[in-house]
Amino acid sequence: MKLHRLLKLSVLNIIIILIGSALLSCKKSDGTKPTPPAPPVTPSDPPAYAKPFSAVPDTKDIVMYEVNLRAFSKDGNFQGVRARLDSIKSLGINVIWLMPTYPVGQVKSAGGLGSPYSIKDYKDVNTEFGTLDDLRTLIKEAHDRNMAVIFDWVADHTSWDNSWISNKSWYKQDAAGNIISPPGTNWADVAALNYNNQEMRKAMISAMKYWILQANIDGYRCDAADFLPFDFWEQATDTLKKFTDRKLILLAEGTRTNHFDAGFQMTYAMEFYTRLKSVFGNPATASDLFTTNSTEQTNLNNSRMKLRYTTNHDVTSSEGTPVDLFGGKDGSLAALALSIYTGGVPLIYNGQEVGCPKKLSFFDKDPIDWTINPDMTAAYKKLIAFRKSSEAVKTGMLTSYPSANVVAFTKTSGSETVMVIVNVSGSQLIYPTPQQLQNTSWKDAFSNTDFNAGTGISLKPYQYLVLKK
Repeated sequence: MKLHRLLKLSVLNIIIILIGSALLSCKKSDGTKPTPPAPPVTPSDPPAYAKPFSAVPDTKDIVMYEVNLRAFSKDGNFQGVRARLDSIKSLGINVIWLMPTYPVGQVKSAGGLGSPYSIKDYKDVNTEFGTLDDLRTLIKEAHDRNMAVIFDWVADHTSWDNSWISNKSWYKQDAAGNIISPPGTNWADVAALNYNNQEMRKAMISAMKYWILQANIDGYRCDAADFLPFDFWEQATDTLKKFTDRKLILLAEGTRTNHFDAGFQMTYAMEFYTRLKSVFGNPATASDLFTTNSTEQTNLNNSRMKLRYTTNHDVTSSEGTPVDLFGGKDGSLAALALSIYTGGVPLIYNGQEVGCPKKLSFFDKDPIDWTINPDMTAAYKKLIAFRKSSEAVKTGMLTSYPSANVVAFTKTSGSETVMVIVNVSGSQLIYPTPQQLQNTSWKDAFSNTDFNAGTGISLKPYQYLVLKK
């Protein structure tokens, strides 16, 4: 800060700054380095163009939907998403995550249209998708349907033709002083940012504030969050939370437990997803899912949760669709039931609700055929609707009944109990009813018909039962 600006400060402000500096010089109780003070909202920030959205859901109530703009419609733009907002809403979605909407770098570009994660300008809109006004209209119309909208934020790296590249100290460098791509990756199309540089941090946080004010978004999914230091995320979230008139959703793509302490409400359930695939590949290990679920849920609560999924843009493009990975359409539905009923926040990636058979690209246009498999879409709607209506499913205490080939558990909240039984194998079988549940009476959660647990339950390949009482 320049001397002539300091002289304009009041004596009281100087005292406050000195006290704050003294406090920050002390080490935190957990031994980590002190966090630099969060930059305040400054006069250089743009004015808010619209009133904050008032219906942002609590973390435990979120059902999130990821939109890959290049695949979502034939035109691959904001208008294509607007045209299907009612369809998204009808699934039971209340939060839309838009994959990056910023201009894409051309230098060292990867793929036909370039990666949307190679950001050329953090404060502009990719004309491939439309204009700022088009984006604002999309967000307003989502809000009109009581759906929040979050942006995908790429803070680890920029494109090689981002204007920031002229500030060499803002980027990581090799021993020869050359700017490098993120270490340990093959992301040659992007340049790694240097979080030891405080000016770069301020510019990054300024850009995050920009979209909250200029597009009225409701938060961020933060890409590659594990690659960035804890104190930056704490600095960023502290700043964003100064928008006290707004309720923001903050999701970290990562598994570090300290993301919650940094201010995020959600992290990725990567361990659960990996175990889920393993169980469907080897049904004899079905009971292992409970161990992973329990470990992943340790020290979490209704405001600190895991994002549960059977696919996302990375999984679909690199590994395959849920239909590929979980034994066909029936298996993918069984996996979904386990993913969103055992705990956490559900994520649906565009196209999985119709059983899209393509490994959707996000480097090129790759439109989804929305007309296929309406039976799958109907099943998705039922699974999501019951989860939204059931406090037991969302927040209840889980009791597991370990078994080979079948994942069975109950969840209880107050007077409500839900039992979920899933055959994770491709074979028909008889599941021996656990002794404490034998001959108990239930209602099918979807048909509301009576169901008696008896002493054994016949299950078709990949069949799932959701029962309530």
